[in-house]
Amino acid sequence: MKIAVMGMGVAGSYLVSRLKNDHEVVGFERMDEVKHDSICAWGSIKSTMTDLCKKSGIDFEKYVVHDGKKMHVDMNNQERFQIGLHGLCTYEKLSLIKDFIKDSEVHFGVNKKLEELESEFDIIVDCTGFHRIYLPKLEQDFCLPTYEYKIEYENGVPFDDFYIKPFPHMSGYFWYFPMGKNLAHIGAGDYNKQHVEETNKFFKKYGGKVTKTVGRPIRLATPNMCKPFYKGKVVGVGESIGTVYPLLGEGIIPSMMCADIFVKNLGNNESYEKEVDEYFKIYGKVFNFIRTKLHNKFNLLRMLPDLLSIFRYMKKNEERFGMEINMRDLMKVAKA
Repeated sequence: MKIAVMGMGVAGSYLVSRLKNDHEVVGFERMDEVKHDSICAWGSIKSTMTDLCKKSGIDFEKYVVHDGKKMHVDMNNQERFQIGLHGLCTYEKLSLIKDFIKDSEVHFGVNKKLEELESEFDIIVDCTGFHRIYLPKLEQDFCLPTYEYKIEYENGVPFDDFYIKPFPHMSGYFWYFPMGKNLAHIGAGDYNKQHVEETNKFFKKYGGKVTKTVGRPIRLATPNMCKPFYKGKVVGVGESIGTVYPLLGEGIIPSMMCADIFVKNLGNNESYEKEVDEYFKIYGKVFNFIRTKLHNKFNLLRMLPDLLSIFRYMKKNEERFGMEINMRDLMKVAKA
């Protein structure tokens, strides 16, 4: 088939690499190639990324910048604790994206209209993330504004490993992701729009040189809220249909998993939607938990079944999340 993949972020670039050997695939990216950059912190799970990248003939290990050993968690200065890490890493995200689309036909700086694409392609894959350009507008959406700096430190980094600070009522969190000897990504996402203030507060305290600034929203509305997944020749993959884990704001691996499901069910949209619904079913419970916290409607007894489901899911997939999953840590966040 002739397939257009719209958007060369994580989902789109990975999808091009998965499809290019069996189909005529053309990628499109609105940004110019010189300006094209990966956004959000470059953190993911080494073992899962290794398995996914193998499917595209790529060795993920060569992109790894920092192997995490522990996560420092600051509960709004009330309590600090550490979570053991087993696979959480930072990596050269843009380099990996470039290698996914290497030797493929990709057009940068192009903003194609749907009518043009429909006349030329059998399938149009919407990997435009938050923008969801080629699919119908959502009836109910939920987005989190984020803001981030890439920092270069001259006199030593503030933390030797990952650091996060959840905000009250789980409205978001501040993050610090190490990127090697003297570099780090710092940033925050916050429903209450304190993300810029918190990022600048950390920057003012620890200093450094800002080499990159990024501000963008991420979609936390889960797949059950992001219908339709497809319309006409257009099919959504990744964040365009809500594949971001709401508790962590993690979208890299879920979007690549979604791409795998798309490849498996290529040409059968009903089967694709059914498998996506099943795979991401727990995301709806996670989002509901967060929403009760945000609106100060959290009740431990009422939410306990969902909390147990979330815990069991994360505990079962401990290797997938790259960290030690303990109920006591989840409860600390839930009660904050």
